[in-house]
Amino acid sequence: MSAQTSTPPRLDRGPRDEGPSIVRVDEDRTLAYAEYGRPDGAPVVLFHGTPGSRLLGRLFDDAAAEAGVRLLAPDRPGFGQSPPWPDRSMRDAATLVRAVLDDAGVRTAGMIAFSGGCPYALAAAETLDRVDSVDVVSGATPPDDGDATPRTQRMLAGLAASAPPVLGALFRGQAWVAARLSPSLVVDQYTAPGGAESIPDDVAATVNADFVEALAHSRSGAVAEFRESAAEWEVALDDVDATVRFWHGTDDTNVPIAGVRRLQSMVPGASLNEFEDADHLGTLLRSIPDVLAHHRRD
Repeated sequence: MSAQTSTPPRLDRGPRDEGPSIVRVDEDRTLAYAEYGRPDGAPVVLFHGTPGSRLLGRLFDDAAAEAGVRLLAPDRPGFGQSPPWPDRSMRDAATLVRAVLDDAGVRTAGMIAFSGGCPYALAAAETLDRVDSVDVVSGATPPDDGDATPRTQRMLAGLAASAPPVLGALFRGQAWVAARLSPSLVVDQYTAPGGAESIPDDVAATVNADFVEALAHSRSGAVAEFRESAAEWEVALDDVDATVRFWHGTDDTNVPIAGVRRLQSMVPGASLNEFEDADHLGTLLRSIPDVLAHHRRD
Protein backbone atom coordinates (compact mmCIF):
# COMPACT_ATOMS: atom_id res chain seq x y z
CA MET A 1 0.00 0.00 0.00
CA SER A 2 1.31 3.43 -0.88
CA ALA A 3 1.85 5.74 2.09
CA GLN A 4 0.27 9.14 2.30
CA THR A 5 2.71 11.88 3.22
CA SER A 6 0.34 14.66 4.31
CA THR A 7 0.99 15.82 7.85
CA PRO A 8 -2.04 16.03 10.17
CA PRO A 9 -2.29 19.13 12.37
CA ARG A 10 -0.86 18.98 15.86
CA LEU A 11 -3.43 19.66 18.56
CA ASP A 12 -1.10 19.63 21.53
CA ARG A 13 2.44 18.57 22.36
CA GLY A 14 3.08 17.69 25.97
CA PRO A 15 6.49 17.58 27.63
CA ARG A 16 8.28 14.26 27.29
CA ASP A 17 6.60 11.62 29.53
CA GLU A 18 4.63 14.34 31.31
CA GLY A 19 1.75 14.37 28.86
CA PRO A 20 1.12 12.86 25.46
CA SER A 21 1.15 14.55 22.10
CA ILE A 22 -2.32 14.58 20.53
CA VAL A 23 -2.59 14.29 16.75
CA ARG A 24 -5.75 14.63 14.67
CA VAL A 25 -6.06 11.66 12.33
CA ASP A 26 -9.13 12.95 10.53
CA GLU A 27 -12.24 15.04 11.24
CA ASP A 28 -13.54 12.61 13.85
CA ARG A 29 -10.51 10.80 15.29
CA THR A 30 -7.52 11.75 17.43
CA LEU A 31 -4.60 9.75 18.78
CA ALA A 32 -2.23 10.22 21.72
CA TYR A 33 1.42 9.20 21.84
CA ALA A 34 4.50 9.79 24.00
CA GLU A 35 8.21 9.83 23.17
CA TYR A 36 11.06 8.10 24.97
CA GLY A 37 14.75 7.53 24.37
CA ARG A 38 16.84 9.94 22.28
CA PRO A 39 14.97 12.70 20.43
CA ASP A 40 17.35 12.54 17.46
CA GLY A 41 17.59 8.75 17.44
CA ALA A 42 16.44 6.08 15.04
CA PRO A 43 12.61 6.10 15.08
CA VAL A 44 10.79 3.06 16.43
CA VAL A 45 7.05 2.75 17.12
CA LEU A 46 6.17 0.84 20.31
CA PHE A 47 2.84 -1.03 20.51
CA HIS A 48 1.70 -1.80 24.05
CA GLY A 49 -0.11 -4.94 25.19
CA THR A 50 -3.81 -5.54 25.85
CA PRO A 51 -4.68 -3.77 28.09
CA GLY A 52 -1.82 -1.30 27.88
CA SER A 53 -0.82 2.27 27.18
CA ARG A 54 1.98 4.55 26.04
CA LEU A 55 3.42 4.34 29.57
CA LEU A 56 4.97 0.98 28.70
CA GLY A 57 7.66 3.08 27.01
CA ARG A 58 9.05 4.01 30.42
CA LEU A 59 10.56 0.53 30.66
CA PHE A 60 12.57 1.26 27.48
CA ASP A 61 13.50 4.89 28.14
CA ASP A 62 17.08 4.67 29.45
CA ALA A 63 18.05 1.77 27.20
CA ALA A 64 16.58 3.52 24.16
CA ALA A 65 18.55 6.68 24.90
CA GLU A 66 21.75 4.63 25.20
CA ALA A 67 20.99 2.76 21.97
CA GLY A 68 20.24 5.94 20.04
CA VAL A 69 16.56 5.10 19.56
CA ARG A 70 13.66 7.53 19.45
CA LEU A 71 10.70 5.56 20.76
CA LEU A 72 7.22 6.69 19.67
CA ALA A 73 4.63 5.04 21.91
CA PRO A 74 0.95 5.56 20.98
CA ASP A 75 -2.13 4.69 22.98
CA ARG A 76 -4.14 2.57 20.58
CA PRO A 77 -7.78 3.72 20.20
CA GLY A 78 -9.81 3.25 23.37
CA PHE A 79 -6.73 3.06 25.61
CA GLY A 80 -5.20 5.80 27.74
CA GLN A 81 -5.60 9.25 26.20
CA SER A 82 -6.72 7.98 22.77
CA PRO A 83 -10.52 8.11 22.39
CA PRO A 84 -12.30 5.05 21.01
CA TRP A 85 -12.58 4.74 17.23
CA PRO A 86 -16.03 3.31 16.45
CA ASP A 87 -15.92 0.12 14.39
CA ARG A 88 -12.12 0.00 14.35
CA SER A 89 -10.32 -3.15 13.29
CA MET A 90 -6.82 -4.54 13.02
CA ARG A 91 -6.52 -2.94 9.59
CA ASP A 92 -6.65 0.49 11.26
CA ALA A 93 -3.20 -0.17 12.74
CA ALA A 94 -1.61 1.23 9.60
CA THR A 95 -3.64 4.43 9.94
CA LEU A 96 -2.49 5.09 13.48
CA VAL A 97 1.16 4.29 12.69
CA ARG A 98 1.02 6.63 9.70
CA ALA A 99 -0.46 9.40 11.87
CA VAL A 100 2.31 9.05 14.47
CA LEU A 101 5.10 8.99 11.88
CA ASP A 102 3.69 11.99 10.03
CA ASP A 103 3.34 13.97 13.25
CA ALA A 104 6.87 13.05 14.33
CA GLY A 105 8.28 14.03 10.91
CA VAL A 106 9.45 10.48 10.19
CA ARG A 107 9.33 8.67 6.85
CA THR A 108 10.07 5.07 7.91
CA ALA A 109 10.51 3.37 11.27
CA GLY A 110 10.94 0.07 12.99
CA MET A 111 8.33 -1.36 15.32
CA ILE A 112 8.33 -3.14 18.67
CA ALA A 113 5.18 -4.89 19.86
CA PHE A 114 4.55 -6.41 23.27
CA SER A 115 1.98 -9.13 23.94
CA GLY A 116 -1.44 -8.14 22.55
CA GLY A 117 0.19 -5.55 20.30
CA CYS A 118 1.51 -8.34 18.06
CA PRO A 119 -1.32 -8.67 15.51
CA TYR A 120 -1.64 -4.90 15.17
CA ALA A 121 2.08 -4.49 14.48
CA LEU A 122 1.99 -7.28 11.89
CA ALA A 123 -1.11 -5.73 10.29
CA ALA A 124 0.67 -2.37 10.05
CA ALA A 125 3.77 -4.01 8.55
CA GLU A 126 1.65 -5.86 6.00
CA THR A 127 -0.26 -2.81 4.76
CA LEU A 128 2.17 0.09 5.28
CA ASP A 129 5.47 0.35 3.41
CA ARG A 130 6.85 2.72 6.04
CA VAL A 131 7.55 -0.12 8.53
CA ASP A 132 10.92 -1.76 7.84
CA SER A 133 11.20 -4.22 10.74
CA VAL A 134 9.11 -5.58 13.61
CA ASP A 135 10.26 -7.03 16.93
CA VAL A 136 7.49 -8.97 18.67
CA VAL A 137 8.12 -9.60 22.38
CA SER A 138 5.95 -12.13 24.24
CA GLY A 139 3.53 -11.77 21.35
CA ALA A 140 -0.05 -12.97 21.23
CA THR A 141 -0.84 -15.72 18.72
CA PRO A 142 -3.77 -16.43 16.36
CA PRO A 143 -6.79 -18.28 17.80
CA ASP A 144 -5.93 -21.60 16.14
CA ASP A 145 -4.45 -23.14 19.24
CA GLY A 146 -7.72 -24.27 20.84
CA ASP A 147 -7.08 -25.70 24.27
CA ALA A 148 -3.46 -24.47 24.17
CA THR A 149 -4.77 -20.97 24.85
CA PRO A 150 -4.75 -20.35 28.63
CA ARG A 151 -8.19 -20.53 30.24
CA THR A 152 -8.13 -16.91 31.42
CA GLN A 153 -7.47 -15.67 27.88
CA ARG A 154 -10.30 -17.80 26.51
CA MET A 155 -12.65 -16.46 29.19
CA LEU A 156 -11.82 -12.82 28.46
CA ALA A 157 -12.20 -13.33 24.71
CA GLY A 158 -15.51 -15.11 25.27
CA LEU A 159 -16.85 -12.26 27.40
CA ALA A 160 -15.69 -9.72 24.82
CA ALA A 161 -17.68 -11.51 22.15
CA SER A 162 -20.81 -12.43 24.13
CA ALA A 163 -21.07 -9.87 26.93
CA PRO A 164 -18.90 -6.80 26.27
CA PRO A 165 -20.54 -4.67 29.01
CA VAL A 166 -19.67 -7.36 31.56
CA LEU A 167 -16.04 -7.42 30.47
CA GLY A 168 -15.92 -3.62 30.52
CA ALA A 169 -17.23 -3.60 34.08
CA LEU A 170 -14.68 -6.23 35.05
CA PHE A 171 -11.84 -4.10 33.66
CA ARG A 172 -13.21 -1.01 35.42
CA GLY A 173 -13.13 -2.86 38.71
CA GLN A 174 -9.63 -4.20 38.14
CA ALA A 175 -8.33 -0.71 37.33
CA TRP A 176 -9.97 0.71 40.48
CA VAL A 177 -8.30 -1.92 42.64
CA ALA A 178 -4.93 -1.59 40.85
CA ALA A 179 -4.88 2.16 41.47
CA ARG A 180 -5.23 1.62 45.21
CA LEU A 181 -3.41 -1.58 46.14
CA SER A 182 0.01 -3.15 45.63
CA PRO A 183 1.42 -3.30 42.08
CA SER A 184 1.97 -7.01 42.65
CA LEU A 185 -1.70 -7.61 41.84
CA VAL A 186 -1.10 -6.47 38.26
CA VAL A 187 2.41 -7.90 37.95
CA ASP A 188 1.06 -11.33 38.90
CA GLN A 189 -0.98 -11.29 35.68
CA TYR A 190 2.20 -11.14 33.58
CA THR A 191 4.49 -13.51 35.46
CA ALA A 192 4.65 -17.22 36.16
CA PRO A 193 3.76 -18.33 39.72
CA GLY A 194 6.26 -16.75 42.10
CA GLY A 195 7.79 -14.61 39.37
CA ALA A 196 6.45 -11.30 40.68
CA GLU A 197 8.85 -11.48 43.62
CA SER A 198 11.84 -10.98 41.32
CA ILE A 199 10.46 -7.86 39.61
CA PRO A 200 12.14 -4.62 40.81
CA ASP A 201 9.87 -2.14 42.57
CA ASP A 202 10.28 0.57 39.91
CA VAL A 203 9.41 -1.87 37.13
CA ALA A 204 6.38 -3.11 39.05
CA ALA A 205 5.23 0.48 39.55
CA THR A 206 5.50 1.15 35.80
CA VAL A 207 3.62 -2.04 34.87
CA ASN A 208 0.89 -1.06 37.32
CA ALA A 209 0.71 2.53 36.02
CA ASP A 210 0.52 1.23 32.44
CA PHE A 211 -2.44 -1.00 33.33
CA VAL A 212 -4.30 1.72 35.24
CA GLU A 213 -3.75 4.32 32.50
CA ALA A 214 -4.90 1.86 29.84
CA LEU A 215 -8.35 1.61 31.44
CA ALA A 216 -8.66 5.03 33.09
CA HIS A 217 -10.88 6.71 30.49
CA SER A 218 -12.40 3.85 28.48
CA ARG A 219 -12.52 0.09 28.48
CA SER A 220 -13.60 -0.12 24.84
CA GLY A 221 -10.08 -0.64 23.50
CA ALA A 222 -9.46 -3.67 25.71
CA VAL A 223 -12.89 -5.16 24.97
CA ALA A 224 -12.46 -4.66 21.22
CA GLU A 225 -8.99 -6.23 21.16
CA PHE A 226 -9.98 -9.26 23.21
CA ARG A 227 -12.91 -9.77 20.84
CA GLU A 228 -10.60 -9.50 17.82
CA SER A 229 -8.09 -11.87 19.41
CA ALA A 230 -10.65 -14.68 19.34
CA ALA A 231 -11.51 -14.18 15.66
CA GLU A 232 -9.48 -14.81 12.53
CA TRP A 233 -6.75 -12.18 12.34
CA GLU A 234 -7.17 -9.56 9.65
CA VAL A 235 -3.55 -10.00 8.63
CA ALA A 236 -2.18 -11.65 5.50
CA LEU A 237 0.92 -13.07 7.16
CA ASP A 238 2.36 -14.23 3.83
CA ASP A 239 2.41 -10.61 2.67
CA VAL A 240 4.46 -9.25 5.59
CA ASP A 241 7.73 -8.39 3.86
CA ALA A 242 9.30 -6.41 6.70
CA THR A 243 11.97 -8.15 8.78
CA VAL A 244 10.19 -9.83 11.72
CA ARG A 245 11.90 -11.06 14.87
CA PHE A 246 10.03 -12.88 17.65
CA TRP A 247 11.30 -12.90 21.24
CA HIS A 248 9.60 -15.32 23.62
CA GLY A 249 10.13 -17.09 26.93
CA THR A 250 9.89 -20.84 27.35
CA ASP A 251 8.00 -20.36 30.65
CA ASP A 252 5.44 -17.88 29.32
CA THR A 253 2.10 -18.93 30.87
CA ASN A 254 0.17 -16.09 29.17
CA VAL A 255 1.15 -17.14 25.64
CA PRO A 256 2.63 -20.66 25.42
CA ILE A 257 5.68 -20.73 23.21
CA ALA A 258 4.33 -23.53 20.99
CA GLY A 259 1.88 -21.07 19.44
CA VAL A 260 4.66 -18.57 18.77
CA ARG A 261 6.72 -21.23 17.02
CA ARG A 262 3.76 -21.88 14.72
CA LEU A 263 3.24 -18.17 14.12
CA GLN A 264 6.92 -17.68 13.29
CA SER A 265 6.67 -20.40 10.65
CA MET A 266 3.79 -18.50 8.99
CA VAL A 267 5.70 -15.22 8.56
CA PRO A 268 8.21 -15.32 5.68
CA GLY A 269 11.79 -15.09 6.89
CA ALA A 270 10.86 -14.47 10.53
CA SER A 271 13.26 -15.49 13.31
CA LEU A 272 12.54 -16.64 16.87
CA ASN A 273 14.77 -15.89 19.85
CA GLU A 274 13.86 -18.07 22.84
CA PHE A 275 14.61 -17.16 26.45
CA GLU A 276 15.00 -20.17 28.72
CA ASP A 277 13.04 -20.04 32.00
CA ALA A 278 11.53 -16.62 31.16
CA ASP A 279 7.86 -15.75 31.61
CA HIS A 280 5.73 -13.10 29.85
CA LEU A 281 7.10 -10.02 31.63
CA GLY A 282 10.52 -11.52 32.24
CA THR A 283 11.05 -11.92 28.52
CA LEU A 284 10.25 -8.27 27.95
CA LEU A 285 12.74 -7.13 30.57
CA ARG A 286 15.50 -9.47 29.39
CA SER A 287 15.04 -8.71 25.71
CA ILE A 288 15.00 -4.90 25.77
CA PRO A 289 18.76 -4.34 25.17
CA ASP A 290 18.95 -6.91 22.36
CA VAL A 291 15.75 -5.69 20.71
CA LEU A 292 16.91 -2.08 20.74
CA ALA A 293 20.33 -3.09 19.40
CA HIS A 294 18.66 -3.98 16.10
CA HIS A 295 17.58 -0.36 15.76
CA ARG A 296 20.74 1.21 17.16
CA ARG A 297 22.07 4.43 15.74
CA ASP A 298 25.67 5.23 16.72
